Amino acid sequence: MKLARFGVVAFVSALLLAGCGEEKKQEEQAAAPAQEQPAQPTQEQTASTEQPAATEQQAATEQPAAAAGSGGELNVYNWSDYIGETTVEDFQKATGITVRYDVYDSNETLEAKLMAGNTGYDIVVPTGSFLGRQIQAGIYQEIDKSKLKNYGNLDPQILQALAAFDPDNKHAVPYFWGTVGIGFNVDKIKERLGDNAPVDSLDLLFKPEYADKLKDCGISMLDAPSDMFQTALKYLGKDPHSKSEEDYAAVEQLFAGIRQDVKYFHSSQYINDLANGELCAVIGWSGDVFIAAARADEAKNNVHLDYRIPKEGSLVWVDSLAIPKDAKNVDNALKFIDYLNDPQVAANGVNYVSYASPNTAALPMNNDDIKGNSSIYPTDDVKKNLFSDMQADPDLERLRTRTWTKIKTGQ
Repeated sequence: MKLARFGVVAFVSALLLAGCGEEKKQEEQAAAPAQEQPAQPTQEQTASTEQPAATEQQAATEQPAAAAGSGGELNVYNWSDYIGETTVEDFQKATGITVRYDVYDSNETLEAKLMAGNTGYDIVVPTGSFLGRQIQAGIYQEIDKSKLKNYGNLDPQILQALAAFDPDNKHAVPYFWGTVGIGFNVDKIKERLGDNAPVDSLDLLFKPEYADKLKDCGISMLDAPSDMFQTALKYLGKDPHSKSEEDYAAVEQLFAGIRQDVKYFHSSQYINDLANGELCAVIGWSGDVFIAAARADEAKNNVHLDYRIPKEGSLVWVDSLAIPKDAKNVDNALKFIDYLNDPQVAANGVNYVSYASPNTAALPMNNDDIKGNSSIYPTDDVKKNLFSDMQADPDLERLRTRTWTKIKTGQ
């Protein structure tokens, strides 16, 4: 969910000007003992593994034959709603490998499991700054790139940016990237705030005169401290990478003014709630809002959703595929990573989850409404005001945890 610390200016020039073109079943996984292999998937997780029938576009596309017939198993721990509709099913058919697929919805959840050791997973999907400190902690093994025939499809400038966290790109392969922004119910916002509602500004959620009027239709925010603090600091005109207690106190004060208007802090529940019309404004991840919009369209429930990158600027991030040091099925993990980087497989993933891919060979295969959407692949003007993540030191992590607890509890 975030991106490597390449420096704001360097990142924007390296990643964004390339023009490549941070939470749901947390409670379910948290209960699994650290020393055990991941449990058999829940009913909802099984639905993720046993993917539904291919879409018309996917059915018409020949799937790559990824090391067919190898067999064995693969244990994947990924973000919720974060893979192509039939990708897992197609990979199992192509290889004979049985995939056990579990999900989480925060980097903090993933990190706690990784730090406990003996996770039982072969592939995980960390974000920039988390990836960096987990590499320093010796969590991951190096990637054998000689076994990744599709590695050349990756944008070298994204790889360069990610190298700030993973020197020489030894331990991770970029997967998706996106932004933190504003998701909203078009009709409910218009009904309460009129035609001139500031839907392109964080004023919509952070100013009491607006938030108070949206309380009845539902406001939610990510339960992702690193993303939320950096976004709020930027909104306040401060350095999003600030380590100042005074700056964090200002963010706490900002939230105090609208805390009573926030329905909840969660990093995945908002997808369905937006789609069902139970929320009218959120701070969320770009692709999640587009997933919610697609679900509303499929349900034909007359819920119209949109997403905007805040004009004040926003955080951009990259999630990567990595193999834990204790992985038992390394060869199968590499086969899966390579499969995901097949251009058509990558494009199918983008078309389903609506996040941007670092796979340049996949871009021509993306749906027109995605590759032409400036909220997914931002314009040059918007790119200038985006900033990258930064690896937090232990003191900053403690400050964030302490302040976030106060914000969430309202105390």
